[in-house]
Amino acid sequence: MSSSGDDLFTRDDPIFENKELLEINHLPEEGRIVGRDDEIADLANAVNPAIFGQSPSNLLIYGKTGTGKSLCAKHISERLVRVAKEEGVTAEFAYVDCAQDSTETQAVQTIAHSLNDSAVTDIKIPDKGLSTSTYYKRLWRVLDTQYEVVLIILDEVDKLDDDDILMQLSRAGEAGKLENCKIGVIGISNKIKYKDRMDERVKSSLCEREFVFPPYDANQLRDIMQARSDAFKDEVLDPSVIPRAAALAAREHGDARKAIDILRYAGEIAQSNGSKTVREEFVVQARERAETDRFRELIRGSTPHSRYVLQALAVLALNRPEEDGFRTTRIFDVYEEICRQEGSDTLSLRRVRDLLKEHAFLDIIEQSRQSGGSAEGSYTEHQLLEDPDVVRKVLVETDET
Repeated sequence: MSSSGDDLFTRDDPIFENKELLEINHLPEEGRIVGRDDEIADLANAVNPAIFGQSPSNLLIYGKTGTGKSLCAKHISERLVRVAKEEGVTAEFAYVDCAQDSTETQAVQTIAHSLNDSAVTDIKIPDKGLSTSTYYKRLWRVLDTQYEVVLIILDEVDKLDDDDILMQLSRAGEAGKLENCKIGVIGISNKIKYKDRMDERVKSSLCEREFVFPPYDANQLRDIMQARSDAFKDEVLDPSVIPRAAALAAREHGDARKAIDILRYAGEIAQSNGSKTVREEFVVQARERAETDRFRELIRGSTPHSRYVLQALAVLALNRPEEDGFRTTRIFDVYEEICRQEGSDTLSLRRVRDLLKEHAFLDIIEQSRQSGGSAEGSYTEHQLLEDPDVVRKVLVETDET
């Protein structure tokens, strides 16, 4: 007989059959990758020499968030390792999230640690405590000892502090660092202009092949969600739910991650409401929650003044919806007023400009240079990429906690 405390928990989930299918980090099976057949074929062609133990091309993949870049890069890498093994070639791949491992030392440690089998190499890769050059030396030994070919995926490569690791990896062979192993680097970026700020030497060796992943359209998003619909129990999803979620996501961003988030949240809202089915009305609530959660994650850990600057831009966007962007000086005027209301000293205009750059780096806002003619010269305008209502709501919540 169960105790009363067990009544807190539901043993039988009436909505979800396999919720893991709706997690962002879940790598779907081959048949579940939808709408990227051409891109997968192009990537496969670029790395194809690796299955014969030859050097794969270095790749740079661009595209907005949620367009399947990381998914396809991991998928191709897994397939390559499998096929290479069938050809008698020892291959492997390493994945680095450069938003998390943004320094050269962190990134090379992550690569070496993930590829090292200490039982084979007798090499230790500690989490910290070694110089960058020592991590590199151990990485080269790991690669030469264990593998003939390795692919290294650098996700959000634009978040790296500098290009040094790109230089080391892309030129390891010709620099004589490796004798047996061939390396292919796959750089992934949300920023189309990332290559423009890359060191010329790195650009020549890293950008052998470039691919752009376009946003998904409503039909593709619908197919993506349909391919994961067995995350739910039979007959739980109303027929209108997936088309509505796809239409919302396609209209706003073409982002498959957000679309899957919306579907998962709609199921959770049905759960919390005690509903036996996931209805279309839950999709609208889920979309708002997905936007709010994403933005909350982006500004987590930000300073009060960083939030005041964003709040100033949100106020301008709400009061002047017909305007596409706002000059730094206009944002600064509203920021000063917010600081007065909060009883806080203002930062300098230069520091506010730096904070705006940080928000642009996180893709919260977009910056564009404008020409004011001979009288004014050029200036920068800033535009929110997030819904200003969502921004204001989350900032108010954050400042109250």
